[in-house]
Amino acid sequence: MPGKPYPLGATFDGNGVNFALFSENATGVKLCLFGQEEDDQVYDVIDIDEVTDYVWHVYVPGLKPGQRYGYRVYGRYLPKKGIRFNPQKLLVDPYAKAIEGRMEVKDSMFDYAFDRNLKRNVFEKNTLDSVAEINKCVVIDTSFDWEGVEKPDIPMHDSIIYELHVKGFTATHPDIPEADRGTYRGLANPKIIDYFKDLGVTAIELMPIHHFVHNKFLLDQGLSNYWGYNSIGFFAPHAEYSASGMHGEQVNEFKEMVKACHRNGIEVILDVVYNHTGEGNHLGPSLAFRGIDNQNYYRMDPSKPLYYTDYTGTGNTLNMLSSRTLQLVMDSLRYWANEMQVDGFRFDLASALARGLYDVGKLSTFLDTIHQDPTISQLKLIAEPWDLGEGGYQVGNFPVLWAEWNGKYRDSVRKFWRGDESQVSELAYRLSGSSDLYQDNGKLPSSSINFVTAHDGFTLHDLVSYDQKYNEANGEGNKDGESNNLSWNSGEEGPTDDPEIQTLREKRKRNFLSTLLLSQGVPMISHGDEYGRSQLGNNNAYCQDNTIAWMNWNWTKEQQQLFEFTRRIIAIRKEHPVTHRRRYFKNRQIQGEGIKDIRWLNTDGIDMSREEWETSFIRCMGMLLNGELMQEMDEYGNNLRADILLILVNSYWEPISFTLPHEVVGAQWKVLVDTDRDDRAAQEEVVQNVYQIQARSLVLLKNLK
Repeated sequence: MPGKPYPLGATFDGNGVNFALFSENATGVKLCLFGQEEDDQVYDVIDIDEVTDYVWHVYVPGLKPGQRYGYRVYGRYLPKKGIRFNPQKLLVDPYAKAIEGRMEVKDSMFDYAFDRNLKRNVFEKNTLDSVAEINKCVVIDTSFDWEGVEKPDIPMHDSIIYELHVKGFTATHPDIPEADRGTYRGLANPKIIDYFKDLGVTAIELMPIHHFVHNKFLLDQGLSNYWGYNSIGFFAPHAEYSASGMHGEQVNEFKEMVKACHRNGIEVILDVVYNHTGEGNHLGPSLAFRGIDNQNYYRMDPSKPLYYTDYTGTGNTLNMLSSRTLQLVMDSLRYWANEMQVDGFRFDLASALARGLYDVGKLSTFLDTIHQDPTISQLKLIAEPWDLGEGGYQVGNFPVLWAEWNGKYRDSVRKFWRGDESQVSELAYRLSGSSDLYQDNGKLPSSSINFVTAHDGFTLHDLVSYDQKYNEANGEGNKDGESNNLSWNSGEEGPTDDPEIQTLREKRKRNFLSTLLLSQGVPMISHGDEYGRSQLGNNNAYCQDNTIAWMNWNWTKEQQQLFEFTRRIIAIRKEHPVTHRRRYFKNRQIQGEGIKDIRWLNTDGIDMSREEWETSFIRCMGMLLNGELMQEMDEYGNNLRADILLILVNSYWEPISFTLPHEVVGAQWKVLVDTDRDDRAAQEEVVQNVYQIQARSLVLLKNLK
């Protein structure tokens, strides 16, 4: 039967399956249907004769969910012109809702030939058939009972994001059944849900869960693509993270995980990688896009179309100038938003997606399409606002709808707490929501996703324990990963038995966490930083699917104390709305009394002067937040709590006496946080006049009327 050209992919309607595949330049397409898992022999091959608007389509009655399939696509093989058809390669459907099993690149998956010495010859077609080694797509039934559980509705400015890896988070958890560890089901376990709730985060941001490929060069070294930034299936949840099965069962297991989070008021945000695919550069394997329509799916070098324009550092860049490629991305986003019920997306190397014909621009087709979409525009949208191309660093330049990973926040906070000179002015902007980056663009403090660490780079523990990276285990001669980490080992490189260094490291971790969670904007915690997870100095653990990168749930006393501290700071943030305002401070006075919504104080308790802002050796200042001037209400119309808070920061290596402000606002202050003290409960000390802030410490005080 001819079937229909829409929707693309394999669609089960209760009586059969409609198959639809876009390829503008193909001369023929064959649908290959497969039997059970153990039988990789094609039992039926269907020539697709119907083509509508370059979509090849056919309807096969009687097929049911669980049906395994793939495509062979015919056409010319002219690599110099960017044409790479090779019907000996069974190809994955770009719209597949499920892809079975672990995808490992094999020699048969390359569309070009190798000689006896394994030397590559891209101009000669590879006649090896990949059918026995390539993963098959699986038809699914999209029906699912959400049991009336709806998405949480958490305002962006109230969000606290927790970035995690699906496998690594529960891989060694002692209270999770062994078969469920490292899976969607493990993440949905009540023990894990309770952990998120106890910590106080409002959203989990999952590192890539689109079905991805394990690179051959990693597999040859006994490693794997652990992080997953190597997508091949933009609709398919990664099968290896499934406890219930890899033949379509992973879809409902993912939905059950989302439902468990939503039932407990926790949002789910996906880290999505639409900027490139796992097929790599022109010498990579032919798994899907390259063999289906290379010229439409990838950005090519106009002068040498054999090669790709690479803005991502991975060998290829998805061609967002193609309407069908743009449709692929938008259809994928809508699928995850509607069918899988996720709450938002973090776009990896988002500048690559926003590139027009030449440069990154706000008016790119991709951004315009996002903004007009009634579903996607209402979700949480977070850009990693850079790529590796010229002009790709675009922090502060994404449109009003978007939040951004604020790399300037990360660098400023690291420099200040390392003790660098001339940092107080920069830090003031970061603490107050980075208005220099966003306010003039009509954006809000919640446009800034604040982070000190993320999956890419040192963990928090390693940030205070290493001056150098130690990536030898990655097999690249320690040449991979960032070399300029703005880190400081606190006096000795790596593990140490020196109690003074250990004490300093613990305090510095508390400084970073307190700064992050008391800054205006949206904080993002990297998984494990709340207790002090270490990767032994590896700042690029993308290929370490082992204890180097996994969460360690066997905590020391110090790690348990750091967790309790993090938990308490999060609770303080939630209790005091002035720490995460919806709108920027106006630095306004009220009734001529000299009281402002925000003040920057020197150690004498008076406003910082212009000269002090520009003085290189100043490493101590205060930020007064006047909650009484917020004049904001919550979503129910209740007035928000009106406290006056004072944050003192001292990155100097000696204690400093700080005169507390007392004009009008009152002379007594309650100590809520002092990172020099290893407290596990709220402090009740009341102080006045002068507070001795210890070396390399942060203090939070609340004014008492």
